[in-house]
Amino acid sequence: MRVELWIPTATPFSTPEVLAAIGTEAEDRGFAALWVGEHVVLFEEYGSAYPYADDGKIPAPPGTGLLEPLNTLSYLAAHTSTVRLGTAMVLLPQRNPVYTAKEVATLDWLSGGRVDLGIGVGWLEEEFRAVNVPWPQRGRRTDEYLDVLATLWTDETSQFEGEFYSLNPCQMFPKPVQSPLPIHIGGESDAALKRVARAGHGWHTFDRAPEDLAEPLARLDVLLAEEGRSRADIAVTVCPYFKPLDADATARYAEAGADAVSALIIPMDVDSVRTQLDDLIAVQERAASM
Repeated sequence: MRVELWIPTATPFSTPEVLAAIGTEAEDRGFAALWVGEHVVLFEEYGSAYPYADDGKIPAPPGTGLLEPLNTLSYLAAHTSTVRLGTAMVLLPQRNPVYTAKEVATLDWLSGGRVDLGIGVGWLEEEFRAVNVPWPQRGRRTDEYLDVLATLWTDETSQFEGEFYSLNPCQMFPKPVQSPLPIHIGGESDAALKRVARAGHGWHTFDRAPEDLAEPLARLDVLLAEEGRSRADIAVTVCPYFKPLDADATARYAEAGADAVSALIIPMDVDSVRTQLDDLIAVQERAASM
């Protein structure tokens, strides 16, 4: 059982000093991975419902925003040497897939092969409008973009022709150090689980208690079998979000089928980085015994 960290890189608190401390302190203390999320813009008023809050609103005060995830992980890569660097989640259908392939490959190259690319389809329709990407069929667009990433990362000459994207024959180097580069699928829907079974190396679920894992994992087992795969082929990562996480909860997550638990930390300064990581010592000790 691995213990990882999920970091909401909100300004103005995610200063260079705080991020550097997160990297060095997390690595020194043996945390397995650092995960960061993505929203390129936020809104004071929006009609979309944030899926992880009862009121449908993302807990982001006015005047704050998230740092761009791949740039942030590049900064963390420079302050670490072994901890893995993950996105939870990059909003793939909002992005140009060729630039995304290049940025991720560069990060994997510079970090010595430490990237876990978590992708999601997004929940904020207004954000899609801001980046001039259609909201409908974003799941199908995501599936195509995953194929574009794959050809750019693995083929000497890459090309693709699909419903949403055309890529003329071209070459992209450097390739990622990892082959394959791990793809983690975020989301709670049946469509997300189907994407895990078809194309994922991991499922990253959010705001889920241990007792809420049995049903989706049973469904995932069926979907994996249909693809000729099994649970052994993927990693199940759970971020409890604001749900309690202590040693006993960690044991219950492991018993329920999780391979990793990703603890939410919200440090406001360098001292609180150390304090919040100290608070997870019991969680790490229990995980190490599982």
